[in-house]
Amino acid sequence: MFSAFPSKGDATVPGRFLGFLFTLAVAISIFSTPAAAGPKYAGIVVDAKTGKVLYSEDPDGLRYPASLTKMMTLYLTFEALEAGRISLDTQVPVSAHAASEPPSKLGVRAGGSVSVDQAIRALVTRSANDIATALGEFIGGSEERFASLMTGKARALGMTRTTYRNANGLPNTAQMTTARDQARLGMALRQHFPQYYGYFAIRSFNFGKQTIGNHNRLVGNVKGVDGIKTGYTRAAGSNLATSAQLDGRSIVAVVLGGRSSAARDATMRKLVAEYLPEASRGGSSNLIAQVAPAAPAPSVPVRSVAPVTASQSDARQMAALDLPPSGPLPGARYAEQQAAAASAYAAEPEQKKVITQAMNSAMAGVSAVPTPAPEYMPAKAEVAVAHRAARSSVDEVTTASTKASVSATSAKPSSEASMASNGWVIQIGASPNQKQAQDLLQNAQDKGGKVLRSAKPFTVAFSNNGEQIYRARFGGFDDQKTAIDACNVLKKKGISCWASLQ
Repeated sequence: MFSAFPSKGDATVPGRFLGFLFTLAVAISIFSTPAAAGPKYAGIVVDAKTGKVLYSEDPDGLRYPASLTKMMTLYLTFEALEAGRISLDTQVPVSAHAASEPPSKLGVRAGGSVSVDQAIRALVTRSANDIATALGEFIGGSEERFASLMTGKARALGMTRTTYRNANGLPNTAQMTTARDQARLGMALRQHFPQYYGYFAIRSFNFGKQTIGNHNRLVGNVKGVDGIKTGYTRAAGSNLATSAQLDGRSIVAVVLGGRSSAARDATMRKLVAEYLPEASRGGSSNLIAQVAPAAPAPSVPVRSVAPVTASQSDARQMAALDLPPSGPLPGARYAEQQAAAASAYAAEPEQKKVITQAMNSAMAGVSAVPTPAPEYMPAKAEVAVAHRAARSSVDEVTTASTKASVSATSAKPSSEASMASNGWVIQIGASPNQKQAQDLLQNAQDKGGKVLRSAKPFTVAFSNNGEQIYRARFGGFDDQKTAIDACNVLKKKGISCWASLQ
């Protein structure tokens, strides 16, 4: 018979035994608890000459784009360059908001500026959030307005499931995309802007005393790869859009939700090696229809910019200013917009689509590799940004240019109205009646005095869910500063307004 208690010399045995049992219980608990779900993988490889999908896994599943967002920011930047609204030497001002964005960033102080050329390089290499925001504010008048332009351009390119809420890809629960949509955007960048596409292949960027390397490690290391863009957030995982051309063959591939940048790169290497040889040497080089940009304005370097804000909180006034609403859109309206976008895409000629059924089974997984330091932002910063973003709308907002037919009308001759709508304009309101819109213009002209003496009043008609609305605008401003200064004068006289590049 054994004693329940050991002798004094064996006093440590119960402690060791109980410790063993405790450790065993903890281990069982840990291994029996399901691991937190990580970002879900999605991928696609498209023959860039025929539009044929060579490989896909969940290509239409919604994912967070992370810094792939900057591909659209750059698309709109290239479009503005091609239209002559800006030049590579144009200075992009950095606002306090832009300067406060979390890393990855270039670190330009508020009030400073960079050239458009430097801004493009900063986005391609460092994936600089501060400079992406500065570009959005500069080109769109405000980041919110720019996000609407981004979403509108996505619809025009046939990216039916992509919604943008900011210019940099920082966490926002409403900012979503798909692998197919990103492949479509990648092809559009290369096809529509061959004169600027070379930026995506640069290996490093010198800024001041810094030499900034490209986050895209496949450029220069994988034969045939000539860009495009990396991305990472904890919620999105590691993303990569890649273009490759070799021996007359061309593909665009997208990987979303990689477990690490190393695993993502390994997956992409395998996709390029396996599917580039399968691509066709023949076919069209212009699969994605290029939608004509807004009328060009003279290229005028702008040294300073004032923040563009809406002085009204009422949703109707926000709609008049053509800014995204602060809350979710009604479900029915959202469904109508999705259906309209899908119908527009379905109406495209077949040779201009990148939409086929998945032809291959899922690729074998890549073994996990320890995650390197994030290229995007510290985890704590991401959580804070995501918390702020949670208050934003979770439904899609499209611009009037993509959800309505637009026609310009004016009390002046139509040719004069068309000329006035080029370049920078000021919008002072909107009305369901054209006469009332013209009255708004006359009232503003009376109160504005000399600031509007040479401005050209005109109205723009558009349909909003079947309702005809007329926007009241003044055109003829030489540059952004002139338009914003005029708007500030009007605000002091009690007239709400908003400056925009048309």
